[in-house]
Amino acid sequence: MDQNSNTLHPHRRYNPLTGQWLLLSPHRTQRPWQGRTEDATISQPPGYDPTCYLCPGNTRMGGKKNEEYASTFVFDNDFKALTQCTQPFQEDEDGLFRSESTDGTCRVICFSRNHNLTLAQMEEKDLLAVIDIWKAQMIELSKKYRWVQIFENKGEIMGCSNPHPHGQIWASDYIPEEPAKEDHYQKVYLQQHGKNLLVEYLAREKDKRERIVAENDQWLCVVPYWATWPFEVLLAPLHPTRRLQDLDDAQRQGLAAIMKELLVKYDNLFSTSFPYSMGWHGAPANNGNNDHWQLHAHYYPPLLRSADIKKFMVGYEMLGCPQRDILPETAAEMLRNQSTTHYSMRRR
Repeated sequence: MDQNSNTLHPHRRYNPLTGQWLLLSPHRTQRPWQGRTEDATISQPPGYDPTCYLCPGNTRMGGKKNEEYASTFVFDNDFKALTQCTQPFQEDEDGLFRSESTDGTCRVICFSRNHNLTLAQMEEKDLLAVIDIWKAQMIELSKKYRWVQIFENKGEIMGCSNPHPHGQIWASDYIPEEPAKEDHYQKVYLQQHGKNLLVEYLAREKDKRERIVAENDQWLCVVPYWATWPFEVLLAPLHPTRRLQDLDDAQRQGLAAIMKELLVKYDNLFSTSFPYSMGWHGAPANNGNNDHWQLHAHYYPPLLRSADIKKFMVGYEMLGCPQRDILPETAAEMLRNQSTTHYSMRRR
């Protein structure tokens, strides 16, 4: 990248997936930091915790007992944000006070029986088991619900309430705001250009090679041109694929490999168990024409400069538009240059 280009000056970038703009201020990377720092102390938890609500055989807060599971484990969330609707209602007072009933369910996925084993530290064969659970849950829940949101909040800094590595699934009879925007803008792009937005974008990224973090024959992982979070990445298959349940064997294997590479690079960046929120977006279960959709995952990590300095979305970001200091190209290079051997293994 030409360091003398205009990208070193404040400028805006457009996110074609959501129709939103981002302010970049790369000159601000030199500003001193005297604000809040997070506790970056790493304590290695045990492989089994008798007080953990997610460990095999333990009793959860709601009183139910976990199976003595050996690999992955899925159960209905004891404290669901979405439940089956028993009393449908809808209110609309001149468009200013609107409400409607919702129907849905929530589940929890334990990635491993080991209390201290994150996805970054799991073997590829074990990541395949997680991917297969994702697929199976999508197939099952998509038969009833329009949208199935698979996601993971990793780390206390992301509000994770239990350290046992796990993810969640929220299924609903409506399409939430973020995927609804992506549905709209992908459809508009196909109508205007006759091409799939993300398939075209990935091909361009492969040509430019400025923001690639990891790649294989099936998948591409990039810090997107419009990234909001400092080390945000977009992970997507290179070939047209609408949903998680559409992945073939080669894509499954490729996904396990590139997830492993990405997550190890994340941890190695600041030698810490890298926190993030991630989730999958694919075509909704609407039985319509979804040629405009391409499956993809978003990873949104909050860390800014080190393991103990977090990016805050406040002030201008809340009242104006998102803003970042580190160029996406710089962030991609920093991640790309990380070792594929987990830092904890190098210390042995």
